[in-house]
Amino acid sequence: MSTLDAETVKRALAPITDPEIGISIVELGLVRRIELSEDRTSVTVTMTLTTPFCPEGPQIVAAVEHTLRTLPGVASASVLMEWDPPWDPRTDASDEVKAELGIWE
Repeated sequence: MSTLDAETVKRALAPITDPEIGISIVELGLVRRIELSEDRTSVTVTMTLTTPFCPEGPQIVAAVEHTLRTLPGVASASVLMEWDPPWDPRTDASDEVKAELGIWE
């Protein structure tokens, strides 16, 4: 059985950035859920984008899929897109990203 867990997946996805703003998709809060099969060989990431019409969307999704498939022990990987609720940096982004973007609550 694989030792893969959601935190390992999150760390693997952290270097992937939104090319338009150069910030990690994890820190932006675009990765909403990480689900692993019972035997931990199948991983599904549910995510969103900053906008449904994000011009870099296909590139971001391809990078996530590639990263998932290269994780040790992963036999299958998929990415599901979720648009509701829409991404909101005020609630989804990390505190560091909010500060970087100039978002004050």
